[in-house]
Amino acid sequence: MTNTLHRFGTAESFHDDYVVFARTTRGKNDQDCVPKLKRFLEMALAFGPVNLGDSVHGGALRPAQHLTPRAHWKRDMKPDFRAVIDGIDGPTNAVAVFDQFEAAANFLKAVKEADLGLCVNMSTSVENALQCSCRAGQPRHSVSYSSGFEGNAEKLPNSQVMTLTTMCGHGMVSANLAKKMIDWVKENRRTPEEAAAYLTHFCSCGIYNPSRAKRVLEEARHRTE
Repeated sequence: MTNTLHRFGTAESFHDDYVVFARTTRGKNDQDCVPKLKRFLEMALAFGPVNLGDSVHGGALRPAQHLTPRAHWKRDMKPDFRAVIDGIDGPTNAVAVFDQFEAAANFLKAVKEADLGLCVNMSTSVENALQCSCRAGQPRHSVSYSSGFEGNAEKLPNSQVMTLTTMCGHGMVSANLAKKMIDWVKENRRTPEEAAAYLTHFCSCGIYNPSRAKRVLEEARHRTE
């Protein structure tokens, strides 16, 4: 079970969204796990991830308490993958996010061959995950689904906002912030890339996909609804 299951969108919308986790189980494989988790993320670098994460310390783009909101647009927006890897200091969920099928599939194959002794899962569409596992030569163990949203769905934000907010499984990206970024992109006050990076900062475990966010924001620019 993972909070990435609640990512909103059709199966086709996950063509650029692949989240690969490595985690430990208390009392099973958590002894001396730090070098293994770091190795997992080090291996990911060779396949061009768009984000790396550590559920304890955060992702490759992080907020900073010493900066005021005004500084966000002037700060360095380059993901700091090395900070994520170096920051792992105990059992945690290590995650690598990719926006290309080939990269995700080849990384999964490399992880299988490395045999790190970690629990690994992938979050994307069911078909994409199946194809990746076949490419890696690893039979799929199980499948988990999200049951979606129930109740008065009319109260939910539109599909663009839902796609942007649910990429943070802990709900740290608010609907109002996502709406604001969409408006600013439409008004040419920020580029889709800048707005996507800003949203990514608020995801506390590094599972946010800035490439998918950028695509959604670019599509929103041309929609009139």
